[in-house]
Amino acid sequence: IAIGCGGNNNSKEAENAITAESLGKQIATLSSDEFLGRKPFTAGEEKTVNYLKSEFEKLGLKPGNGDSFFQDVPMVELTPAPIKGITVTSAKGKSDLKFAEEFIASTPLVEKEVKLENSEIVFAGFGIVAPEYNWNDYEGLDVKGKTVLVLVNDPGYDTQDSAFFKGKTMTYYGRWTYKYEEAARQGASGVLIVHETGPAGYPWQVLEHGAGTAKLQLQKESNGQSHCTIEGWVTYDAAKKLFALANKSKEFETLRQSACQRGFKGYPLGLKYSLTIQNSIRTANSKNVIAVLPGTTRKDEYVFYTAHWDHFGVGPTVNGDSIYNGAVDNASGTAGLIEIARAFSKLNVKPSRSVVLLAVTAEEQGLLGSAYYSQNPVYPLSKTVAAINMDALNVVGKMKDVAVIGYGHSDLDDYITTAAKEQGRYIIPDQTPEKGSFFRSDHFNFAKVGVLALYAKGRFDHAEKGKDFAKEKSKEYESQRYHQPSDQYDPATWDLSGMVDDLRLLFKVGFRLSNESTFPQWKNGSEFKAKRDQDMGK
Repeated sequence: IAIGCGGNNNSKEAENAITAESLGKQIATLSSDEFLGRKPFTAGEEKTVNYLKSEFEKLGLKPGNGDSFFQDVPMVELTPAPIKGITVTSAKGKSDLKFAEEFIASTPLVEKEVKLENSEIVFAGFGIVAPEYNWNDYEGLDVKGKTVLVLVNDPGYDTQDSAFFKGKTMTYYGRWTYKYEEAARQGASGVLIVHETGPAGYPWQVLEHGAGTAKLQLQKESNGQSHCTIEGWVTYDAAKKLFALANKSKEFETLRQSACQRGFKGYPLGLKYSLTIQNSIRTANSKNVIAVLPGTTRKDEYVFYTAHWDHFGVGPTVNGDSIYNGAVDNASGTAGLIEIARAFSKLNVKPSRSVVLLAVTAEEQGLLGSAYYSQNPVYPLSKTVAAINMDALNVVGKMKDVAVIGYGHSDLDDYITTAAKEQGRYIIPDQTPEKGSFFRSDHFNFAKVGVLALYAKGRFDHAEKGKDFAKEKSKEYESQRYHQPSDQYDPATWDLSGMVDDLRLLFKVGFRLSNESTFPQWKNGSEFKAKRDQDMGK
């Protein structure tokens, strides 16, 4: 049946149901002050998930988890008492670091009080153990019970040598979550990452605004005991102060360059500090929202669309505003999820496969909602054809390009290339791979469990004003609105035409997938292929 190519279906009419007017209304609602920044465990969550349920019901979609639109996600919230700072000492003297301004720290341990007393600081390069690259920053280092200080990103970023790690493209080894995990595996009690805007992919104020606020994590039997006691960051200037205190100012001048050399050995800094964190603890369930458009002839196979509904709620006041509305991040993607659902509901012949709309919680807390779903799937992973993710969509107008984050991993590249050509657009890989965007949104948790994942949007080549304009707008958002109260819906300056193009594009891809009988595959060389092959019985 040629439904996937049009057939006697009204796919074009369905695609055109995605409009700027409807998107604007949805974003305006979801990012309004009434929704209180959509933070899990707040009144803003209750309002958000009930709103999504209502919108999906209006479109005729069915509950996606049995007879419920919700999947409970058990989480624990740790709210720290205020921290003023730490004093770092050496044989030479001491140096004070101010909390939020120069360092941030929190604990993943579900305990009312945790302490590090006179913890020694050891510099451990990039904090990476990567056998496939013959790399071990911890070799010969004694870090048990100590605090490791590590650099952000990975050695490839500095060398730009594509044969070294992945060159400019961040590997998972460069991600802060990996560095926390590896430090714990090495027996460290604390881990501090040296922040730099370029290799981190975002400015210090992104971290600063979340400093000292309540943190969420999934409930686990270990209560966080498999992690380091203290996890955190220091600014570049604070790290410079620490190396000066350690009488290693010369070493600091070439720190990243030295740490990129194969065979580089870390070293103790001769520094110590103490830190106590007191927490109030709350456990509760947050919610993923799941809706489904049941398929016809292959209804036990599933095409997913995902977006995270959450943001940061009410937080530190910036320029007189304390509500983090998250209009771009990610009221835009959540609105896109509703609009995709609207398009599929307009089809006069429903797809052969089922289409699932999954709005996940707590992405901003570390991709928690999608992590929980991937470990507790409602639908078999082996029957899940692909997951198409939407996060922080384009609000500056039409783009010529479609940037595919993680391009080269799977056959989905071919699907989106075909759909892009129909729009007169071209496909490019992510042009800022050093930011590690592949690891920073919910598609990653699907990829980790073997499900093909697509994350793509117009980003780098504005249709009228070109590449420099697109770059300027991206930088402006990152520095002035990303994870700040100023991320608000602005109908006067926003141009949603590019967002409409992207959503229609993603609808085309999902429509094709939902009417096929074959399963696209990971490409040879992708690290996600082995898990998929195992699940598919290969």
